[in-house]
Amino acid sequence: MIPPDVRNSAMDRFSAHIGYLYTELPFTDRISAAAKDGFNAIEHNEPFEVPAAEMRRRLNDLGLSFSQLSSGMGDAGKGEKGLAALCGREGEFRNDFLRALEYAQVICCPLINPMAGKPSRGMLDASETYYANIGWAIEACVGSDVSLLVEPITLPGYHLRTLTDAVALHERFGRRFKLLVDTYHAANMQVDPVTWIDEHADRIGHMHIADHPGRHEPGTATIDFPGVIQALDRSGYRGAVGFEYVPTGSTRDSIDFLKTWKHPAEPAAPSQIYAGANS
Repeated sequence: MIPPDVRNSAMDRFSAHIGYLYTELPFTDRISAAAKDGFNAIEHNEPFEVPAAEMRRRLNDLGLSFSQLSSGMGDAGKGEKGLAALCGREGEFRNDFLRALEYAQVICCPLINPMAGKPSRGMLDASETYYANIGWAIEACVGSDVSLLVEPITLPGYHLRTLTDAVALHERFGRRFKLLVDTYHAANMQVDPVTWIDEHADRIGHMHIADHPGRHEPGTATIDFPGVIQALDRSGYRGAVGFEYVPTGSTRDSIDFLKTWKHPAEPAAPSQIYAGANS
């Protein structure tokens, strides 16, 4: 249960990851569905099938913002999960990044996440490639309203796998980007997201919410989401809170918790708060 004394502006910025939510709908219909259900932002790794001008119009018409996107995922059929650490793919990474940067500026998206990917060569070559591409991407954003967002994820073979490594990278580049912190991946790393937020909140540019284990909606497993929200509140976090989970049923059935997160002062029984978990 979200305590009634929590009044955080972060709780006004809820972002639906439409690569995970509303997948029962055609892509463009997911945008309006998110707005109808109370989200005020959306995100997606590769929204490029919708031309930028059309996306901007849709967002404006629905009163939505676009919170973050990826610079490109590589070959999805091969499970590459990004290009930033892939040796020999530097030109492709940079072309994709510039495409994403142009798209982000048109739709007023503030953050680009250059996914590291799963390199097949030695770690040393991959690290050198990754450092070079991250440095280049930081410079590419200079003069724009777009910033870099870096995310560690616990996928087997993924180049940036821990929050500890992400913090080291953050320091290496003088904190010239922000970190995307995912509660599911943090728990997978055996990191308490509440403690990590308290210690590193100034590094966070975007939050992802999913329960652990299972990667389903809040209330289906073990993560202390009231504690997460209170930690964000203590920190003065002003970024978006993105929901990147796999619904246990339909998306609409999974989001009953959202009204309680949006309006924590309204009384609600515990059974009402996570009603979506039992859908």
